[in-house]
Amino acid sequence: MPKKEKSLSSVFMNGIIAENPTLRLVLGTCPTIASTTSAVNAVGMGAAATFVLVGSNVVISLLRNIIPDKVRIPAFIAVICTFVTIVQMFMQAFLHDLYESLGVFIPLIVVNCIILARAEAFASKNGVLASAVDGVGMGCGFTLAITCIAIIRELLGNGTIFGLNVFGADYEPMLLMILAPGGFMVFGGVLAISNLVTQHFEKKKKDEKGVIHA
Repeated sequence: MPKKEKSLSSVFMNGIIAENPTLRLVLGTCPTIASTTSAVNAVGMGAAATFVLVGSNVVISLLRNIIPDKVRIPAFIAVICTFVTIVQMFMQAFLHDLYESLGVFIPLIVVNCIILARAEAFASKNGVLASAVDGVGMGCGFTLAITCIAIIRELLGNGTIFGLNVFGADYEPMLLMILAPGGFMVFGGVLAISNLVTQHFEKKKKDEKGVIHA
């Protein structure tokens, strides 16, 4: 039992740190740039993607021994489309402002390479519980990454965080930050910092192992 819990824990943390879809695998760049003009949009996109990730991972894991290998990709896309339609209809009905703000990028979750990659690399090869945990971990990792980017862009571009004024009425917004070029600049900066931090901890881990072996 402890071994199983540790395994599920590592599966979850994998999506947050080791294989963060945005900062480590650099997947889903299009929705990352498009949805990070505000922190609210980023959280909304992250939540929608997480729902689709978990739902599609669970269903694909359940059907992994039934779906013929030759049609697995079309089958995966059909499953993903179903969950995207559910989340799109829910947001249109209950979160209309967010739905209007995210626009076409909600249905485009269907072709988000993060979701299809997890279906192919993990859900089609593992059990239901592990696949669900993988979906949650990847979704949380994606949400955390794009929310960090969105907070920086919104703060510099509007002087607000989650719509709350931070710098006051005298602040002159850097409008470049809420445009696509500013999105790429912030994304690149966050990516660089993430890589430096990761390399630091990996080096520290290797040094500790070397001391133990010595």
